[in-house]
Amino acid sequence: MKTVTSLPTPPVSAEAAAVLTALQQRLAAEVAQAGGWLGFDRFMELALYAPGLGYYANGSTKFGRMPQGTRQDDGSVQGAGSDFVTAPEMTPLFGYTLAHAVAQAMQATGTCELWEFGAGTGALASQLLTALQAMGQRVDRYTIVDLSDSLKERQRQALAAHLDVVQWATALPATLQGVVVGNEVLDAMPVKLLARVNGTWLERGVVQDGAGWAWADRPTDLRPPLAVEGEHDYLTEIHPQAEAFVRTLGDRLQQGAILLLDYGFPEAEYYHPQRHMGTVMCHRAHLADADPLEAVGLKDITAHINFTGVAVAAQDAGLELLGYTSQAHFLINCGLVDLMQNASLPERVAAQKLILEHEMGELFKVIGLVKGQPFDCPAFAHGDRSHRL
Repeated sequence: MKTVTSLPTPPVSAEAAAVLTALQQRLAAEVAQAGGWLGFDRFMELALYAPGLGYYANGSTKFGRMPQGTRQDDGSVQGAGSDFVTAPEMTPLFGYTLAHAVAQAMQATGTCELWEFGAGTGALASQLLTALQAMGQRVDRYTIVDLSDSLKERQRQALAAHLDVVQWATALPATLQGVVVGNEVLDAMPVKLLARVNGTWLERGVVQDGAGWAWADRPTDLRPPLAVEGEHDYLTEIHPQAEAFVRTLGDRLQQGAILLLDYGFPEAEYYHPQRHMGTVMCHRAHLADADPLEAVGLKDITAHINFTGVAVAAQDAGLELLGYTSQAHFLINCGLVDLMQNASLPERVAAQKLILEHEMGELFKVIGLVKGQPFDCPAFAHGDRSHRL
């Protein structure tokens, strides 16, 4: 969950400034090579993942409860230096609850391996492995696929008790089996921006504007997957990379299941006429803003997920749908309320944020997919919304 608070934006260190300068030069070269105009998807990809320079590839802290630059009474700046907090960092009850669905999927598919994409601090992996061990669920191998070297180091520290089964990879093998977990992974995959201006669809990209960046549109044959009613100007996203990722998973998964948790909507809600400003959002120091062209490399850039597109891509790759529901229904189905009964008051308060409608409970969704014969999945037993996809 990308939380927002009203704290001062932190100063940039000399080391960070050097990284940002190098990223700016890399982006400028890319824009020049592209003829002066760069599609937003490529701009977002470099801003987040350019080796050693992009937001997820540099050494900033990113995940944590404390914002960057919490200013003290004496004027000093202290804190964990994080930009946002996700569910596993909020409470271990998230991973302990998700483990019930993972264990059931492992048993139903006859697999003993886990794969996690974008493991963040390693908190979710630690929670899952701890809970699965307590359940007596066999786990032969837990593979983390992550591009960030700095995050890998944090993951190793968090998973010190489980290093006998944990391994890291930077790419998918030709084939795999097991249960795949991705929490807030799809939202950080680059998106294309489409703008309807005076009735004409254009692709929105980036051009250099002095020392910074500016928007520029050009004609395109691309369209949203669903016609957007009305004639008003409209900005939205399409998700070719996220959908290609799901297709690749489906192609390479020989046996097993996939659980993806993220914020988003089905197609009819995503391209609702009133959602005319798109969903791209940035996060820095627990503050949110909608300008991905400012402070590039210093903040996260995300977009909500079109879960209908995910489901169609999965179907194209031979995956079957297990279910689709809100995070609240999913976690309650998996036993979160029972776990909360034995938790401390602070843990219960944190866990409530996972399921309250005005917090994460409704905005976040969960989609379950399987390679092979679908099975009855208790995690989607109540509140399944597959019919809305």
